[in-house]
Amino acid sequence: MKPPIDGGTVLITGASSGIGLAIAKQLAGRAKALVLVARRRERLEALADELRAAHGGLRVFVHACDLSDRSALDPLVDEVERETGGVDILVNNAGFGDMGVFDLTHWPKNESMLNVNIFALTYLTHRLARPMVARGRGGILNVGSTYGLSFTPGYATYIGTKHFVAGFSESLRADLAGTGVAVTQLCPGPVKPSFSRCPGISRPLTCRGSSRSRPSAARGTRSAVSNAGARASSPAGSSAS
Repeated sequence: MKPPIDGGTVLITGASSGIGLAIAKQLAGRAKALVLVARRRERLEALADELRAAHGGLRVFVHACDLSDRSALDPLVDEVERETGGVDILVNNAGFGDMGVFDLTHWPKNESMLNVNIFALTYLTHRLARPMVARGRGGILNVGSTYGLSFTPGYATYIGTKHFVAGFSESLRADLAGTGVAVTQLCPGPVKPSFSRCPGISRPLTCRGSSRSRPSAARGTRSAVSNAGARASSPAGSSAS
């Protein structure tokens, strides 16, 4: 089953940079309309102008929206549905992460991460999947991460959100089987912009078994991650993914 990309309307969150921007450029030659969503309007407008110039007849709609604000989601969907007549493909790409030992991190940043990486993704899917099913066609692409398939110290909340995306996507695929709506999960590795490396750690410590089997490694990592996390707690230390 192929999602209706050709001649369809595609909504892409986190479209101002990184994977979202790349997806917008890839689909611009096939879609009838693109809906670009991100916080930074100036970047979205510049991308929209570029895509319109390169693809005559392509309709591009720009929506500057902070997806961590739950109250902004319904107005976003309502406006998009009014101006496009309906979304055929939803690309849930928006997301960000932060580094730090969990008990030393700031709660507001964790809450914002949960809102963007989990709540916004789930809510937009819930709003848009129903009309797709009613039409008998559609597509949902959830951008997860290889971190959603493993775990490592220093990214507890971020990795937890990506494990949610993995489980949600697989279960949603089963729920929508036979409806004409395709569900896909993308699990990329590190991309630019990327998380800063922890000082003193040559590579991420990825634990595929029980953490109890590597207690000394976990204790040694805590100090390094704590020091790096203190610097990464500023907005500059966050990364989209």
